[in-house]
Amino acid sequence: MSVLPNGWVSSSLGDLADYIQRGKSPKYTEHSELPVINQKCIRWNGLEVQHLKYIHPDQFSSWDKARFVTPGDILWNSTGTGTVGRAYLVQEADCSPPKVVDSHVTIVRSNLLIDSRYVFNWIKGTVVQNKIVDMCDGTTNQIELSRSAISATEIPLAPLPEQKRIADKLDAVLARVDACRDRLDRIPVILKRFRQSVLDAATSGVLTEGWRAETKAVDWRQTDVQSVAHVGTGSTPLRSHSTYFASTGTPWITSAATSQALVTDAREFVTQAAITAHRLKTYPIGTLLVAMYGEGKTRGQVTELGISATINQACAAIIVNEEKALKNYVKLALQANYFEMRELAEGGNQPNLNLPKIKEFPLSLPSIEEQTEIVRRVEALFAFADRLEARYKAARAQVDKLTPATLAKAFRGELVPQDPNDEPASVLLDRISAQRDEQTTAKPKCGRKLAG
Repeated sequence: MSVLPNGWVSSSLGDLADYIQRGKSPKYTEHSELPVINQKCIRWNGLEVQHLKYIHPDQFSSWDKARFVTPGDILWNSTGTGTVGRAYLVQEADCSPPKVVDSHVTIVRSNLLIDSRYVFNWIKGTVVQNKIVDMCDGTTNQIELSRSAISATEIPLAPLPEQKRIADKLDAVLARVDACRDRLDRIPVILKRFRQSVLDAATSGVLTEGWRAETKAVDWRQTDVQSVAHVGTGSTPLRSHSTYFASTGTPWITSAATSQALVTDAREFVTQAAITAHRLKTYPIGTLLVAMYGEGKTRGQVTELGISATINQACAAIIVNEEKALKNYVKLALQANYFEMRELAEGGNQPNLNLPKIKEFPLSLPSIEEQTEIVRRVEALFAFADRLEARYKAARAQVDKLTPATLAKAFRGELVPQDPNDEPASVLLDRISAQRDEQTTAKPKCGRKLAG
């Protein structure tokens, strides 16, 4: 640990905590009067109570008083790739009704002479979080943060009055950072709605209503995709045939690629033998792809080929005849009707679209001149939205740096002024040690001790 400010000492969580204990693995029931907090519940700024589980009444007596969470306890996720190391500082409201933790969570209960907010913020900082994996035992599939590793975790300890000043300042500053982050995070939702509104206006005639009045444009007509485009699909060559796939060759695109705005590369390539055996068509640049099935939100997504490629059977390929309709307008129309297209899917657990539904999908079609104007206006509005999104991402990146930077400043002793009259942290540690010795002497069998 680097040079510490005056009055500070290097300590460990084991020196500062009266209680460090993992929970137990209980017998669960659908609901009971004793909720148990598991690793899914724990977030830095709160408990997600929808993930609570419940202990079977038969086991209520197995949970002694020390194991119930109390205000100021730090709940530290101690297992699980991706969640280990995350922690939460228990508030008074969290303790009603009373709760315990399961075997994936460790309770770190600071001595009453230590400000638990100070300890929590140290755990939250990059010095500890960047070392979590190194602190853990186990495999990549199941790593574990042991009690001994938690106890040995170093912490720069400030005098108690300074701990409180630091914790108070962090409460105020980080609350403002969180509020700023929350406000910024509304922007992507607003931009998504804006883009959808633009698409709706574009494909309903609202966007060019004034233009149409000025130019005396012809009325829109109702048609379908197959009337303005050739619609086809692809297939998946046999994986068992070693000569069908290669590291180079003709790009082969799946429905997963429809999440991209433009397909410019491929993860897999097929050989000429695969193309011949499966009669794969190589679709040209500019072909529109619609996902006919796929996980989550994939079905109904639309993208465009920026390369010549073959496709699998989960995609519909649409080659627009630009004498009848503009490819870019058809693309906008399909994107605007994403949810309507999804509703056409059939099937059980994983509903699918099919080629006839894509071919027969309705299009409201203006003249080529109006299509051109629509595409121009949409591209201009989308470019404006893209600029706003870029500014949002830059601002969000800066905000994400504020919390670790503020925490680092706090534990360098630079966030709040020091007071030379504060009792040094070394004296505080001596008092905690003396207090424990006294408790051990007075109650050798019943006194609380460090769980290690």
